[in-house]
Amino acid sequence: MASIPNLHALLIDELADLLFAEKQLVKALPKLAKAASNADLKAGFTGHLAQTRIHVERLTKALNILGSPATDKTCQAMLGLVAEGGEAIEMKGPGAVRDANLIGAAVRVEHYEIAAYGTARAFAKALGEDKVVDLLQETLDEEGETNKKLIKIAGKVNADALAIDEHVSVASS
Repeated sequence: MASIPNLHALLIDELADLLFAEKQLVKALPKLAKAASNADLKAGFTGHLAQTRIHVERLTKALNILGSPATDKTCQAMLGLVAEGGEAIEMKGPGAVRDANLIGAAVRVEHYEIAAYGTARAFAKALGEDKVVDLLQETLDEEGETNKKLIKIAGKVNADALAIDEHVSVASS
């Protein structure tokens, strides 16, 4: 592991992780949208894609403010989360059950992003990097709203998947 000599370098490292993560989502979200059978879920993934592209721009701006090139660093956490999403895409079975799996993968991504952006924001605040704090807070607010939207969609998606279970239970009785 590389040496990180100070909080400024740690902030840059965290932002590079986030930049990689957001770029991975730009690639993954169209695939998730295509795999979703629920119209609201498809729309949620498509809307999140547009927002994620803006997050890449903000991260680039934040890194530039900090005097760092906008280069990303492989984020192992996001690689794992994207792999889980890929497994959900490939899942066989009823569309409603796959949708429940897709929304679960998406919510895990949101929770990771909220934690990572919150951490980066705390580092920027401690360093007195107010412009970076503002950029990260804007993205953090958007991630929170996306999480709320996904949770709302999950209610409908999970109800659709549960209806399959209830249908199977009644049929097997």
